[in-house]
Order: sequence, then structure tokens, then C-alpha cells
Amino acid sequence: MRHGCKVKKLGLPTDQRLALLRSLAINLFKYKAIETTDARAKEAKKLIERVITLGKRGDLHARRLALKILPDKDAVKDVFKNIASKYVSRNGGYTRITKIGLRKGDAATISKLELVD
Repeated sequence: MRHGCKVKKLGLPTDQRLALLRSLAINLFKYKAIETTDARAKEAKKLIERVITLGKRGDLHARRLALKILPDKDAVKDVFKNIASKYVSRNGGYTRITKIGLRKGDAATISKLELVD
């Protein structure tokens, strides 16, 4: 039974899965759009939206919680200074997932994850 299963495991152990999701989030904040598989994009979206919501709060405790989720000071600084200020009037839905097509090698669904303007 799947009661209470809230995380897709993506076929990875916990430490590798967290490292993958963190690197996807850092690259999204750096490049404003990334291409990845659909399942990875959906899981990364949860993490990214949580960090942006913390960035909107803007206090010291929120910054420390964001550093706990994303241990990259430059990315967190960028979220708190530039990215979160664009979404002050928006309650969630900071990212968009657009399906691109199928990957050639294994026919995995590829999606584009980007920040909404």
C-alpha cells in the first residue's frame, strides 16, 4: 500500500536524491530555466517553491531555513534579493512545467522547468 507516500524516490537513495534535487534547484535559480525529466521536474518544483516562499518572508530565520534546504549561499542570496521580490503579490505558482517531448535514448518524458515572470 502507498499510504502516506509523499515523495517520489526517483530510483535513487535518499542522499543522492536530495543532492540531485538541490542541484536542479540551484541551476534553475542560476539559469532561470532547465530541462529535465518530468518526474524530476515535479519533485524539484516542490523544493523550489518552498525556497521562494521563504525568500518572500525575508527574515533571518527564513534565510537559515533556506540555507538548510539549499546549501549554496550565492543561490539563496539571489533568491532573497532578486527572485522573491518579483513574486510578492503571488501566492504560490512561481514555476511552470512545460512538456517538451521524449528523450531519444529511453523515451523518458522531457520537461522544461522555468520561473514564471
